[in-house]
Amino acid sequence: MTSEKLDRRKKYTRMVLKDSLMQLLKEKPLSATTVKEICAIADVNRSTFYAHYADQYALLTQIEEELIEDLQKYLRTYNLHEEDDAILMTEKLLEYFASKQDECEALLNQSGQSSFERKVMTIAHQFIMKNWMEIYHFDKEISNYLSSFIISGSIQIIKMWMANGMDKSSEEMARLINDFVNKGLYGIK
Repeated sequence: MTSEKLDRRKKYTRMVLKDSLMQLLKEKPLSATTVKEICAIADVNRSTFYAHYADQYALLTQIEEELIEDLQKYLRTYNLHEEDDAILMTEKLLEYFASKQDECEALLNQSGQSSFERKVMTIAHQFIMKNWMEIYHFDKEISNYLSSFIISGSIQIIKMWMANGMDKSSEEMARLINDFVNKGLYGIK
């Protein structure tokens, strides 16, 4: 068997395992999900699963890491030096969430704050800290509080938007989030 065929088979197996876990996460939390259930949906045996992942938590970690890597690419592409750039960056992030709706919705809407949500918050916090310290010259303590407030609120808005079937366009949501951040309640018409 050639290594190319083996690599394709590994990629396919990992893809169906990831898809199977995501399907289960729509129905129940990870703590109530078993490897046996994942394998049944993926139509692979448990030894195949364990050849790729230690357990369902390792599989989830792999999914999260891939999504986080993509998010970081988006964040590096845009900057917050001008309001239009901030809106464009937010819009691109929302488009990314929309393109990965099933995965993001399942990972963000687990009971309590998911590890994926914490990872997103950490990356966004680092990004906002770096850019806002340069732009507004806030001291570090105020910047920490402000970025936590903004990021938590923005993630809740994104969760609500996804739960509502993405009833507004990415552009509309980006403007709404940026208006809340930059203008507060008095700036909303």
